[in-house]
Amino acid sequence: MANQHLTPLLEAVTALETAWCDAESGADLSRTQLIAVNAAMGALQRRFDGLRAEVAAGIEHESRPELGADSLAKQHGFRNSATLIATTGGGTASEATRLAKLGKATAPRSNLLGERMPAKYPAVKEALEQGTIAAAAGSLIVTMLDRVRLHMTNDRIVEAEKQLVDRAAGLSGDDVRKLITNAEATLHPEGVEPREEETRARRSLTMYERDGSFFLNLCTDVASGAPIKNAIQAWVAATFQARKSNPHVTTNGAGANGADACDSNDATDTSPIDLPGEDHRTLAQIQADALAAICDHVTDCDNNGLPLTGATVIVRVSLDDLTGGTGHATIDGADQPISITTCRQIAASGGVIPAVLGSAGEILDWGREKRLFTRAQRLALAERDGGCVMCGLPPQMTKAHHIRWWLRDTGPTNLSNGVLLCTSCHHRIHDNGWNIHVDGTTRSSKVWIIPPTSADPTQTPRPGGRARYQLTA
Repeated sequence: MANQHLTPLLEAVTALETAWCDAESGADLSRTQLIAVNAAMGALQRRFDGLRAEVAAGIEHESRPELGADSLAKQHGFRNSATLIATTGGGTASEATRLAKLGKATAPRSNLLGERMPAKYPAVKEALEQGTIAAAAGSLIVTMLDRVRLHMTNDRIVEAEKQLVDRAAGLSGDDVRKLITNAEATLHPEGVEPREEETRARRSLTMYERDGSFFLNLCTDVASGAPIKNAIQAWVAATFQARKSNPHVTTNGAGANGADACDSNDATDTSPIDLPGEDHRTLAQIQADALAAICDHVTDCDNNGLPLTGATVIVRVSLDDLTGGTGHATIDGADQPISITTCRQIAASGGVIPAVLGSAGEILDWGREKRLFTRAQRLALAERDGGCVMCGLPPQMTKAHHIRWWLRDTGPTNLSNGVLLCTSCHHRIHDNGWNIHVDGTTRSSKVWIIPPTSADPTQTPRPGGRARYQLTA
């Protein structure tokens, strides 16, 4: 009879065998089989890594320094447990250390009397056993909760652990990292400013020339880097828009509405410049060209009209937090929250667009009176969606689109019928049969992505936009 501890792993192997069927190799699998096999391998990998974490914790325990020469790692010729695990598994020592830490956090414990106690993080343990989250996600959750648990009650830690495990299921590693970042700022906002000060203290810019190239390496805090990032991304967005309109031309630096970088009321020379051939630059090359052009414009403002009209830095914070000095703030397009102190500094310089949209009497729902979404509506959509609701690109890389089409469906230009999408995801919506649903008309409304039956026969709605990265949906 199979070991009960290995049952979930064996079930995953059986599911993989069933999905693979009789194909000789991966190249022989049909599209349906490829999806099924990929899902089965993902479940197998998650369950396998969960077992690896348990074993890694056991190896570390048997290799603890106080054992001296009797250490399991030393007996097998390794300096420590991390080296043993890494060598056996082919990974790195840091990965082995994280696995062992995760294993200890999810293993049963004993009190001072030797009595058995449940795992420190039972919800993570169960999720790893069931294969609903990956070991990397479990490590991120455990590490963050360890950082904040001294500042919270045990009941709040238990609640947060359950919420994070539930929200992490089905997310990529990058999305889990965003979820954890936002959750930590929500659970322990007082910790944002100290981390921010540490980052600011490490800021640096190095420049040097070598082999005919100029190298620039910048490291700075999120708030200071936001204008740089937004300006470059606005340039990139304008370049891709020009490439889409005509592959043989590019912009001369004009923004989406032709406004000059120095004078937003001066719509000068927005005509494109003819190039000898198509624009085949990579994203990295366009970003490098953007930085060079922006700096050139600053040193010699010649009214060439840089495409920076979408480069506004938007800092989002509630009025109560801003006035009371509590909580934290966020910058559109940045994963790391900022402290209220930094937010107030930006506000003092006039760099904040209020999160309470429409307070000046602006109409946020135009019905059928206007086809294009207004700037006020775009700000409201950015507040709700946080960027492209499907892939997460920042707001300045997206456009506002009608969920129900303006012409075909006579859809209104209202917030409940609007959504932020990048160009690629917009095409995916139209070409592959995806749908979007918004459950309200306020900033707290939630956006749901509904897959076609070809991608999900049950068409289970998936959270879109900010909802993916918030502790509570």
